[in-house]
Amino acid sequence: MNLRNLAIWGVIALLLIGAWSVFTQGGGGVGKAGGATSGLVSYSDMVNKISTGGVGKAVFTGDKIEATSKDGKITWITEAPSDSRGPLVTALTQTSTPFVYHSGGGNILLSLLFNALPVLLLIGVWIFFMRQMQGGARGAMGFGKSKARLLTENKNKVTFEDVAGVDEAKEELAEIVDFLKDPAKFQRLGGKIPKGALLVGPPGTGKTLIARAVAGEAGVPFFTISGSDFVEMFVGVGASRVRDMFEQAKKNAPCIIFIDEIDAVGRHRGAGLGGGNDEREQTLNQLLVEMDGFEANEGIILIAATNRPDVLDPALLRPGRFDRQVVVPNPDVTGREKILRVHMRNVPLAADVDVKTLARGTPGFSGADLANLVNEAALAAARRNKRMVTMFDFEHAKDKVMMGAERRSMAMSEEEKRNTAYHEGGHALVAMSVPSADPVHKATIVPRGRALGMVMQLPEGDRYSMNFVQMTSRLAIMMAGRVAEELIFGKENITSGASSDIKAATNLARAMVTQWGYSDELGTVAYGDNQEEVFLGHSVARTQNVSEETARTIDKEVRRLVDEGHVEARRILTERLEDLHTLAKALLEWETLSGEEITNVLKGVPPVRDDLDKQMPLGPSVSVPISPRPDTATA
Repeated sequence: MNLRNLAIWGVIALLLIGAWSVFTQGGGGVGKAGGATSGLVSYSDMVNKISTGGVGKAVFTGDKIEATSKDGKITWITEAPSDSRGPLVTALTQTSTPFVYHSGGGNILLSLLFNALPVLLLIGVWIFFMRQMQGGARGAMGFGKSKARLLTENKNKVTFEDVAGVDEAKEELAEIVDFLKDPAKFQRLGGKIPKGALLVGPPGTGKTLIARAVAGEAGVPFFTISGSDFVEMFVGVGASRVRDMFEQAKKNAPCIIFIDEIDAVGRHRGAGLGGGNDEREQTLNQLLVEMDGFEANEGIILIAATNRPDVLDPALLRPGRFDRQVVVPNPDVTGREKILRVHMRNVPLAADVDVKTLARGTPGFSGADLANLVNEAALAAARRNKRMVTMFDFEHAKDKVMMGAERRSMAMSEEEKRNTAYHEGGHALVAMSVPSADPVHKATIVPRGRALGMVMQLPEGDRYSMNFVQMTSRLAIMMAGRVAEELIFGKENITSGASSDIKAATNLARAMVTQWGYSDELGTVAYGDNQEEVFLGHSVARTQNVSEETARTIDKEVRRLVDEGHVEARRILTERLEDLHTLAKALLEWETLSGEEITNVLKGVPPVRDDLDKQMPLGPSVSVPISPRPDTATA
């Protein structure tokens, strides 16, 4: 920074010196002539004036020649190089006119400076850009250097107290921290420090947050880098950065290196694409060698995070490299409660806010989802100019996070509203009538996101599996919207609003047949390739492991299960046709009904809504969208 300022001031000084020289040289004749008027003349005119005896004195200054008249009132100026002054000097000698030479050394120096100025400027610009590109030996001249940053969290320090809902992962990593603080405790029983820990879990579960907590707890140097920082267009740069990173770590051992999104560099090798010499494979090979190669790296623990462990190379996952694979899952109800309390520390809460109810009402939410929920609730309260965040704000935020913002400005025709009301009413009635289903939490015909309406069901607790009755009940619920349109408007007036329901029902039925063994004809056999995505370096093509006859049987069984759900939904809605009309009319009038209000409406009791914050009675648990009715434009 000092050198840059010095160069800038040097350029400014040169410009000022040049300007001063120009002005002083331009006014030199006037000063010497004692205020006489001056004018530029040609060289031949100057010779003629001297030859005729009209000049009293001549002064040679560099290439400039000043001649003053005998009365001293007029000064003539001309320019001539030294090798062409012969006629002028001869005329001065013949007329005995006095003349003198002034040294032009200063002007020569200034001339040299001005001639060198463009070169100096180019050199200065080149030095400036090279320093910018290098960026502290990490740019154009140092692209082989590691980009790992030494993390010092004196401000906004994160500890294990800030991490909630993942107790098992905290215990695994807390043991690593304990080892770094007191290695003798483990070594006296023959224990060795783990080489690496791989954090595995869905996006948003807090893998990076746990790593930051380790940095805050360990009290040792903590280097952090992203997997994409190793990838460059130059072959060998990634491997060079890996070497440099471990060299830095050795100098600071014991220490921790954290690589976020390691799947960017640790993908499975051996796809045969690009040969075995591509940049990513070389980087991975160097990482494998550094972690557990010929030379041991004592006191260096590597922590990495990924949400795609299935694409990682097996050599990276073996003991001795990543000794521990720490699963960081979506939190359960107890974990969600703890996470919500962490994020609510700085939020003023009203007395009606029940954190346990919110935790029960958000199954499947990750830590990032819960943080977003609290933030949206605070923003909603601020928009209403409230001093505290109420339970209604959290309910509103939950709907917004799960379904999108309300689109009340969307112009829907009365016919479309009526069709949507019967569609969602069909979902709600069948959900309340099938043998095994979660209770209905809310039904709405207010457009949200891409959906024109939605029915949400209320799970009574976290669920990790489903039985056959629950699956068939779910199929009936999914088909209920389409059946309601058929019964009320006729097949010729069915809309495309059930497209997402049909797709979801088909996917569920196919999984029942091909993955879960719910078909007597196909038996308990898994069919098809269940790989969801294809990654270079892992698989380049899907494999078809079913015959054409089996594929026809699968399609037949899927059709049978979906049709059975359709028949069950038609039976229920035919028996409760009057209830369907009653519920649809209530939805048209009130637009949004809670599960309790739906039950009361079917008993003939209309909803009571006195205050905005009490328009939606809060249930004891969560709303989970079952099958939104999409816009007909996007269906």
